[in-house]
Amino acid sequence: MDCFYADGLKFSCVEGCTYCCGVEPGYVFLSQDDLDRLCAKTSLSAERFIERYCHKVNMGSFKLVSLLEQPNYDCIFLKDRRCSVYDARPIQCRTYPFWPAIMDSEESWKEEGGSCPGIGVGREYSQEEIDELLSLQRGREPLMLD
Repeated sequence: MDCFYADGLKFSCVEGCTYCCGVEPGYVFLSQDDLDRLCAKTSLSAERFIERYCHKVNMGSFKLVSLLEQPNYDCIFLKDRRCSVYDARPIQCRTYPFWPAIMDSEESWKEEGGSCPGIGVGREYSQEEIDELLSLQRGREPLMLD
């Protein structure tokens, strides 16, 4: 079966759009690498960072660490329609919209394009670049707590 993005795909963030940073409820699960970068950026210990900017999501037998949301569902770090921790943002944010669930099929990609105005416009990403973004997400398990 051919890869639907073998010839590449276009994507560029659209100025002023914050769809992937809020609008709807969701989770930004943090890996240890994400937490380390964010702690360095904010000059906080891991314990203090989690206490101030995160919540624990009950997944049954374990809990995952996710960034908090503002009351309107925007990410806690979205300020004036910009990411206040952009250079330290989590892998989940760095790799959007090239997530496994979205890249699973052309239909999934097109469906996401119905919500994200940057899909299908702007910069052309090659298959190699997309595969690299997908690989960045592998092996970066979310932080699990008891």
